[in-house]
Amino acid sequence: MTPENSATLRRRLVEQLVNEDLLHDSDVLRAARIVPRETFLGSAVYVPSDPPDVTVWTPTRRADVPAEEWMRLTYRNTTWVTQIDGVLAEDATGPVTGGTPTSSSTLPGLILWMIEQARLAAGTRVLIIGAGTGLSTAYVCEIAGEGRTTAIETDPGVAERARKALAAAGHTPTLVTGDGLRGHPDRAPYDVVLAFCSMRHVPYGLLRQVEEGGTLLVTLGGWGGGQGLVLLTVDGEGGATGGFLPGCTSFMMARTHDRPPHGLVELLPGGQRRSRIDPALLDDWTGCFVAQLAAPSAERLGTGHEQILLDIATGSQARTMVAEDGDGWTVIQRGPLGLWDAVEDAVALWQAHGSPHLSEFGMTITPRAQRVWLGSPDGPGWTLPV
Repeated sequence: MTPENSATLRRRLVEQLVNEDLLHDSDVLRAARIVPRETFLGSAVYVPSDPPDVTVWTPTRRADVPAEEWMRLTYRNTTWVTQIDGVLAEDATGPVTGGTPTSSSTLPGLILWMIEQARLAAGTRVLIIGAGTGLSTAYVCEIAGEGRTTAIETDPGVAERARKALAAAGHTPTLVTGDGLRGHPDRAPYDVVLAFCSMRHVPYGLLRQVEEGGTLLVTLGGWGGGQGLVLLTVDGEGGATGGFLPGCTSFMMARTHDRPPHGLVELLPGGQRRSRIDPALLDDWTGCFVAQLAAPSAERLGTGHEQILLDIATGSQARTMVAEDGDGWTVIQRGPLGLWDAVEDAVALWQAHGSPHLSEFGMTITPRAQRVWLGSPDGPGWTLPV
């Protein structure tokens, strides 16, 4: 496929994103039309199967696919996984059953929309957390300038791959390998921090690298599976405040904030009673986030009416099921933390306010605490673990 055909596909993708009312800024649109995603997608991706239970990831190599088909795949507005459990797709020896994605090429529409929400402009000093394939860094270079762009990638192999792709596209930003949640003080202060991973809280060391009046656009996540994209403005008192954005944005958890590893967990007997809420509410995007705020140290398993919450550190457990008489739901919980008690209280509070989407929530950071609130900073809220 010729470069002209590639440019045509980029223009079509941009038209799609404009028609979906995602993009408006002229600088962002220009970058979207210029940056060749195929340069950053590399030589292979993992294509998932879609069975009811276990996902099989099949490495699909560019060399084995007709050029036109590969280019159409490249310019779909979708996320392509490029690494599973630390193994890049081009290095895979065969399909992977199960496995955890550890790096990807995020759908371009989301990257560009986030860049627009963060209000990037020429000369903006930008820190990117989670360089991944380098695609987001290339977009930022086109808008802010590569001399003002710093990117961090935790995985050395992924970082080197991104560095080569950026050079092939004509960009030489500052790209460092390390823990992105620590930031990069040598290039601070920044006007904008863009995180393409999720985190349990905003590290204070990272916050202090942002100029007063600057912006952090980060996804708050947790071990309960809830995620929300929040746009924060930094104040001059060691804090920040802002609101969650519309939509349902999720990213892989930053490796230093990921849940602690554990083996098989035995579900033990405990106190049994009726649940005050429908457990399936935890399958709702905001319901899941609210439950996570209430039980931030718990890992969530299960789905529908059969939810499981596990707190490995304390041994606390909660699990739900349809009641034996078919009327309502039963919860069994044990341990020092009343996990389901806390979830019920939080979900009931959310329902009492009309069960609003996460975009009706906000966040306030002070030097003493980080708090997510509902409705207004003075409204009900939950303190994040820091």
